[in-house]
Amino acid sequence: METFTKARDFVENSGYAHARQRSIAELDLATIDDPLTDIIDGFATLPHCFTIQCCFGHFLWSPGQDSHNLESIPPGFSGLAKYRIAYITFCLENSRRGRALRQSLARIPAVDPDFVQFGSADWFWERWVNSYALQVEPKAYMLRDETNLSPPEALHTQRVRDLFFGELRVLLAAELSGHMAG
Repeated sequence: METFTKARDFVENSGYAHARQRSIAELDLATIDDPLTDIIDGFATLPHCFTIQCCFGHFLWSPGQDSHNLESIPPGFSGLAKYRIAYITFCLENSRRGRALRQSLARIPAVDPDFVQFGSADWFWERWVNSYALQVEPKAYMLRDETNLSPPEALHTQRVRDLFFGELRVLLAAELSGHMAG
């Protein structure tokens, strides 16, 4: 499965409200990587979007590590680290607010354009039109779900991942403020 393709244009989606309602009803924050629950919970309150899937991004550098490890790479790390991509996928309403959110999401790769991508994924689009993904992955590996990274590349990816989720929190705060203001 490709994890990233060019961002698609909005299309009409008469099933958006039903899909959002079903998604919110099925949302179980206990299944979300702990560092992302505030982001997912916050976006769930906005009527012009819902999240589809996400992952915090996991680094594995020692044999036997839990594949959902949330630990940071230790100082002095050497060798290769297996990295499972950090990403978040949204379904957006084809509305003024949904289109504005898409524009804001599309600016997030400015955090580090060589490591953050914005687009659509065929697998998601086939199920939810107007779905958009943001991912943190070195550009050379952006079509992979996981890859092995050298220590400098792994440490940089980890820093970018943390900045990326920080930017999403800033964007979420602005969206929530705009929603509350009407």
